[in-house]
Amino acid sequence: MANNNLKPYEGLTPDAVLDALESVGLRGDGRMLALNSYENRVYQVSLEDDSYVVAKFYRPNRWSDAQILEDHAFSLELFEREIPVVAPLVIKGASLHRFADSRFAVFPRRGGRAPELEDEKVLEWIGRFLGRIHAVGATRPFKLRPALNIETFGTEPRDWLLASGMIPEDLRNTWVTTADLALQGVRNRFELAQSKSIRLHGDCHAGNILWTHEGPHFVDLDDARSGPTVQDLWMLLAGDRETASRQLRALLEGYEQFHAFNREELGLIEPLRTLRLIHYSAWLARRWEDPAFPAAFPWFGTQRYWQDRILELREQTSDMDEVPLDV
Repeated sequence: MANNNLKPYEGLTPDAVLDALESVGLRGDGRMLALNSYENRVYQVSLEDDSYVVAKFYRPNRWSDAQILEDHAFSLELFEREIPVVAPLVIKGASLHRFADSRFAVFPRRGGRAPELEDEKVLEWIGRFLGRIHAVGATRPFKLRPALNIETFGTEPRDWLLASGMIPEDLRNTWVTTADLALQGVRNRFELAQSKSIRLHGDCHAGNILWTHEGPHFVDLDDARSGPTVQDLWMLLAGDRETASRQLRALLEGYEQFHAFNREELGLIEPLRTLRLIHYSAWLARRWEDPAFPAAFPWFGTQRYWQDRILELREQTSDMDEVPLDV
C-alpha cells in the first residue's frame, strides 16, 4: 500500500486485505464488508471456518507503532478486567501487524445496535462501565499518546487552519477573531475546573457503543488519549438543558458506583464541545487530499460552511458564559 498522505489507501484492494490476513494465519473466504470509517479503513471479513473478524488498517503517519500499541495495551487491560471493550486479538504474540506498507490489527466481530440514550436505565448501565473504564484509566498515565487539551484541540488546529489557506479570505479575519474569543472562554473555564487528566476512551459517542441484551460494549479506542473524565460523558448528552441534566444524572448514578466524579468538570462540557468543533474543521482540512473526504463531505470549505462555523463558535462563546450544567 502506498504510504503517502494523498492516497493513503490506494493499494488496499480486497485481495490486499485478504493477503494481509492470511499473513497472520487467517484465511478469508472472499466475502468482506467495508465498515464506516474515514480515518482508518475497516473491513468485516468472513473466514473459511465460517467465523468473522474485523480488520483495521491504520492511516499512515497518524500514529507511531508505539502509540498504537499503547492504545492496544489499554484496550486489553480493560478487557482482562471484564470490562466490555472490543480489544484487538493477539496473534502470534502481537496485536499490531505489518503487510507490505500496511499496519493492521484484527478484532473479533461484535454485533449490536445503537443504545437508546433516552432510556435512563440504559444511561445508568453505560455509566457503570464508564466508571470502571476510568477507574482503570486513572491508575497510570499514557506515556506516548497525546492529551486532549487547549493546545492540541484548540490552538494548534486554529493555527493550522489559518496557514492552510482553506478559510475564504473575506471570512478569515472574522473567523480568527471569533475562534480566539471562543478559545479565551475555554481557557477561563479550564482554569476554574482544576480537572485531573486520566486515560480515556476519548471519542465516546453513541456510534462507538454497541448495545445487546447483555448491555453495552465499547468499540474503537483509536482516539484514546489523556484528558478530563467528563470528555467521555458529554457526547452522550443531547437535547435542551433539562433533558441533558436528566441524562447526566442517570449516567452519574451508574458512574459513581465505580469512580469518583469531580463536579467542577461540569463546567468543561461547553469548552470541550468548542474544542471539538475547531478540531473537527482542522481534521477535515488535513484529510482533504484523501479522495474519500471530498466525496463524503462535499459541503466542507464552502462559503456557507465557514459562515456556519463562525455562528457556531459565537454561540459556544455565549454558552460558556452560562451557568454550567448541573445535576
